[in-house]
Amino acid sequence: MSPSSNKQSPVREYLLPFLDYCEVEKGLSNNTQKNYAQYLKLFLGWLQKTKNDSLLPRDLTAKHIWDYRLYLAREYRTPSGGYLGKKSQNYYLIALRALLAYFAERDIESIPSSKVKLAKQKDETSISFLDIHDIEEMLKIPDTKTRAGLRDRAIMELFFSSGMRISELVALNADQVSFLRDKSTTRTYELSIIGKGKRARTIFISPRAAEWLRAYLSARRDVHKPLFINLRSKSAENTRLSPRSIQLMISRCAVLAGLSKKVTPHTLRHTYATDLLTHGADLRSVQELLGHKNVATTQIYTHVTNKRLRDIHEKFHGGRDIRKDS
Repeated sequence: MSPSSNKQSPVREYLLPFLDYCEVEKGLSNNTQKNYAQYLKLFLGWLQKTKNDSLLPRDLTAKHIWDYRLYLAREYRTPSGGYLGKKSQNYYLIALRALLAYFAERDIESIPSSKVKLAKQKDETSISFLDIHDIEEMLKIPDTKTRAGLRDRAIMELFFSSGMRISELVALNADQVSFLRDKSTTRTYELSIIGKGKRARTIFISPRAAEWLRAYLSARRDVHKPLFINLRSKSAENTRLSPRSIQLMISRCAVLAGLSKKVTPHTLRHTYATDLLTHGADLRSVQELLGHKNVATTQIYTHVTNKRLRDIHEKFHGGRDIRKDS
């Protein structure tokens, strides 16, 4: 019998019903469901650690929430031995918020989700992007005389051409881009994908990115379904290149290109967006190209581009003293 609002079960017993709710009623992606499961298991582990394993939803208090926040900030260590940054802490808190919102939706008495406050972050810390020169230096790193090098170059070209999320790129299958084999056009190609929240959107592939994808596909000697494959995999069932592998590849290319900042797949997405805006694209168009549900999400980039305009003004105009020129 599933937990009910009349006779409550311990919080730990609501995890699976909550994940079913996320899939069936909320329509959340498999990726989001996996993340929620991972983040909430830490909360349930903390309840057990603090001898609250049998705690009922109605018995959750603001003090429990605060103590858990302190645990995330001061005690919990990642597998690599480090502490969680504020952004990472918020991922765990957002998952807890979602569980409490589920309780409210199901009329299960508990503390309101609004009681879970997120750690404050500086806006600019979450936005990191590259100059076009830096992108070009990274693109030179893969050895395109090898299949792995062709694959890695094609991945980075596609990221910068389309602004895709890593989850969207990893999910691509080879048959989705079979039309790229047609070399009769030199125009930008269009590709329909299913993005975050299972929303369909169109991404664009530049002629240059298409050329590298063609070269990569031509070098493949297999019939595997995924577009980007793990060339070292010995299992036909496990050929799709993982997000982690792509993250490591991009980080390595950035280091070898001499870049001092941390570079991730999302950095390339940020670079795509800021490049569009600094060249005059309007915010609504960029919102659509990125697949953002709300324009407010896209507006984070305007602060970055406005700062760049300020820097340009200070460099080429603001530093001048008009009195000296008179």
